[in-house]
Amino acid sequence: MADTFTFELVSPEKLLLSAEVTSVVLPGSEGEMTVMANHSPTMTTVKPGIVTVEGTDGTATKYVVFGGFADIVPTGCTLLAESAVAADALEAGELDTRIAAANDAAHAAVGDVDKTRLSAFAFQMADLKAAI
Repeated sequence: MADTFTFELVSPEKLLLSAEVTSVVLPGSEGEMTVMANHSPTMTTVKPGIVTVEGTDGTATKYVVFGGFADIVPTGCTLLAESAVAADALEAGELDTRIAAANDAAHAAVGDVDKTRLSAFAFQMADLKAAI
């Protein structure tokens, strides 16, 4: 049996998951990363994407996150999401609404830095929609 660690997925609304798991795949800002027991201490930003959690029974559960931070230590991982929902509970038009809002914000932004950041967020959301 694979080593386990504690994973917590927290959004401002609620604690979505707190469980012993064997692995978690996160959409890190620099690329996807797999977290397993005894992982080196790491803190990373998380871009919009899908988090795949493998439970101790081997089943995989997916969550959609809309950015955040992950704190990884050898005994656990905590993902503090800006917003998150179980993938099977995502409402049909929610991604379209978020993409439109991100595009509107990018067009309304005044500075180049804000325009670039918001445009990148809109593209990340579009990639997320394509992945689902």
